[in-house]
Amino acid sequence: VIVATIRALKMHGGGPKVVAGKPLAPEYTDENLGLLEKGLPNMVVHIENALGFGVPVVVAINRFATDTDAEIELVRKAAVAAGAEDAVMADHWAEGGAGAVALARAVIAACDKPRDFRFLYPLEWDIKKKIETIATLIYGADGVDYTPEAEAKVALYTRLGFDKLPICMAKTHLSLSHDPALKGVPKGFRIPVRDIRASVGAGFLYPLCGDMRTMPGLPTRPVYYDVDLDLETGKVKGLF
Repeated sequence: VIVATIRALKMHGGGPKVVAGKPLAPEYTDENLGLLEKGLPNMVVHIENALGFGVPVVVAINRFATDTDAEIELVRKAAVAAGAEDAVMADHWAEGGAGAVALARAVIAACDKPRDFRFLYPLEWDIKKKIETIATLIYGADGVDYTPEAEAKVALYTRLGFDKLPICMAKTHLSLSHDPALKGVPKGFRIPVRDIRASVGAGFLYPLCGDMRTMPGLPTRPVYYDVDLDLETGKVKGLF
């Protein structure tokens, strides 16, 4: 399932920057089919990338209150034309479970379709070849640049035998590239890898692409389970 929103596609079509705490621009709250159409190629690339793994694709159009029927239909037609099995509006945020029934049925139908799942690369490939395959085939980059620190990690993980692990790229979600300012389907860019880290227990390597910050991984039982509020004193327990 690929999740699409009208607002995100309008942003990829050249809509103004969204600033936290400020009202949304009218481009996002009023019907604007022209702007939406300019952003559709971003969704199409995601559909093509998913189809490349040999599985059926369903697009979930998560509806906001200001989205119009015409905008939703435009996205639906573009998704189906790009090869999606279906594109279904979901408004479970407003209707609860009933708002996602049509989407669930579309996913069930897609699961019954023939599939020929395949990975993007063999695990036997070296670290750089796997990274560069993701960067060029999925993101559309011209290539990859490595900092000296990243080069040292490639050598280290290869020596330790971690080079056969799969790759989980850490990059912005706001662009197909590493740069959140590059919207739509950017071309003519290279992916900078500034570091590569290993999650050996989980079983993957994760390159850091551009200015990307990471969060710590959580254990099976995170310590926040021990945080509570003492109703008698009003003090928080378990933070320290």
